[in-house]
Amino acid sequence: LYNFRPSVRPVPMVVHIQGYPGRHYCPRMATMNKPCYAAIKDLSPSKPSMIFVASRRQTRLTALDLISHAAGEENPKSFLHCDELYIEDVASQLNDTALRHTITFGIGLHHAGLTSRDRETVERLYLEGQIQVLVATATLAWGVNLPAHLVIVKGTEFFDGKLSRYVDYPVTDILQMMGRAGRPQFDKEGVAVIMCEESKKTFLKKFLYEPFPVESCLGERMCETINAEISIGTINSLSDAIGYLKWTFYARRVKLNPSYYGAKSSNDDALEDFFLAVVQETTDKLQEHGCISVDKTEGTDSLVTTTPLGGAASNFYLNHRTPKQLQGGSRGLKKVLAQHGQELKHSSELPKHEFLIGDADSKKRVGSIYKFSPEHAMYTFAIAKILFELSATHEFNELPVRHNEEELNLELSRSLPWGYDLSKVSWWMDKQKGPGKNILDIMADPHTKCFLLLQAFIFKGKLPISDYINDMRSVVDQIPRLLAAMQFVAHDEGASAGNFEMFSCFPLVRRVLRTGVMIDAKPKGSFNIIPSIKFGNFKVEKELKKGSNHHNGILDFDYNIELNSFRNEANQRRPNQGKHGGLGVTFVLGSLKGGYLLDKSSLLVPEFNRGKWWKKHIRMHFDWTTAESNAGQDQNTVVLRVLHEFTSSLDLEIMLALKR
Repeated sequence: LYNFRPSVRPVPMVVHIQGYPGRHYCPRMATMNKPCYAAIKDLSPSKPSMIFVASRRQTRLTALDLISHAAGEENPKSFLHCDELYIEDVASQLNDTALRHTITFGIGLHHAGLTSRDRETVERLYLEGQIQVLVATATLAWGVNLPAHLVIVKGTEFFDGKLSRYVDYPVTDILQMMGRAGRPQFDKEGVAVIMCEESKKTFLKKFLYEPFPVESCLGERMCETINAEISIGTINSLSDAIGYLKWTFYARRVKLNPSYYGAKSSNDDALEDFFLAVVQETTDKLQEHGCISVDKTEGTDSLVTTTPLGGAASNFYLNHRTPKQLQGGSRGLKKVLAQHGQELKHSSELPKHEFLIGDADSKKRVGSIYKFSPEHAMYTFAIAKILFELSATHEFNELPVRHNEEELNLELSRSLPWGYDLSKVSWWMDKQKGPGKNILDIMADPHTKCFLLLQAFIFKGKLPISDYINDMRSVVDQIPRLLAAMQFVAHDEGASAGNFEMFSCFPLVRRVLRTGVMIDAKPKGSFNIIPSIKFGNFKVEKELKKGSNHHNGILDFDYNIELNSFRNEANQRRPNQGKHGGLGVTFVLGSLKGGYLLDKSSLLVPEFNRGKWWKKHIRMHFDWTTAESNAGQDQNTVVLRVLHEFTSSLDLEIMLALKR
């Protein structure tokens, strides 16, 4: 990466790098406040100045200290360049308490904790020159375009919640912050002041002006990369994997900078040994987490093949450890549902003639039709358990838990119905207390925060600060992908007890996320007119599997839905969803006894189809022996559940006869 000297920019820039002693972060930041004030007075006494800090707390502390230093010179409002009555009127309309105070002294704050209206107000006042100083978090450098004459980078470290320590900004971030200095058409030159810890001064002087190498990040995602290539068949052996690596940028950098990657030297033999060690370590990890199987053949080479877990990691872009977590979670839930699913009773029976069309033989296949209502507490537990297991995956390892947020998480957990560990779910009977872990350590876990944010989304919980809004949006956006991955992993073990109930719960979770309404709550603004659905041409056939004595079953039927009656209301309820999606419908075929999953099928009803009725032919395949042996006393009945992800009003259970 080539860094050009500041003097060759369209607006040349003068850079000052200042080192400050001090082992501890907060006291060192405090010692920088007076030099910040002095830099503004000396280098930009009347022109716009911007100070970058690492946290919201530092924006407030820095601004208050600047006001104190200005007051010490008997000119506390030296940074204010507009009428005092006007700025007080503007301040009265702001939400943030600290900003309301500092803005009256000509100093604005800018960070993610402000409301959008507060941020827009600060940006407008700064661009118009009515306030001279803006104290912002470093994220502003990559976001809003607010140039300044003077830029001060107050500290080159930030707190990494995952590592629980302060780490250095990437050099590219520092360059981006410095790049805000110098306003085209207004300044002949810009000024940047970098304040850092004393020992880092020499490093910054060297690498801010000289080119430095770009290193490969492939090593950080080696398992996921190799697994994906094995999954699609590019790599079939260890030698294939070594050959694959040799064509990457990673291999090129290893040869040029071997010590950075842990290679002994850059000669061919050392590199060959290094790549072999990397591939062996990677395949061992993938095998440990069930993503691949390794067949050790004669010699040093081994054959590698993908597994369903490896396919899930590749297809759904998951961390290589996540599919095994999802498998463990689905097995635990399935075991509970297999034990208690038989306790459930049918809801009210519905008149068959209202739902069936077609010939008489087809109608004879249908024994009864019931309204499917997931009112039993088991379904609430199942949804909570699924979301809890998704929250625990490695996909959320880097969800930020900021400084002191463990206290906020604890407060939030007390207001939510499931708690932080499912302990508040009334139906759950396995409430075993774990080892005496400190409650604040639990609340500092990103997975705990993830589960709390999901509950807050579903139950409309009040979030403690605005940062949680973006965090919640990030979490909710990832859940559908993880839910699909969990369903993919669980389907590989379809022929086991409890899977029928579990696969009935997956569309319920999608409905909860889509509508933002829990299954036992009546949604606000629910459809006034229930759309009509009809079923026809039911056929069940038994056929012999080729080359065996086993039989397959085939269920055919037509699904018809009339959408005109609720299309307008659906549009009003989801104004922000594009017109390229659809309404999800899931068909789950299972056994009466044991809750065995026979087959499942999903479709999307085109929401903006112009026709009055929409029709789809459904074909489902199942193992005839499993269906017959678990079909109840008469060995003749299976259950078809029809679950709609956009409304609970249409969910049905249809009892079907295997034989007429």
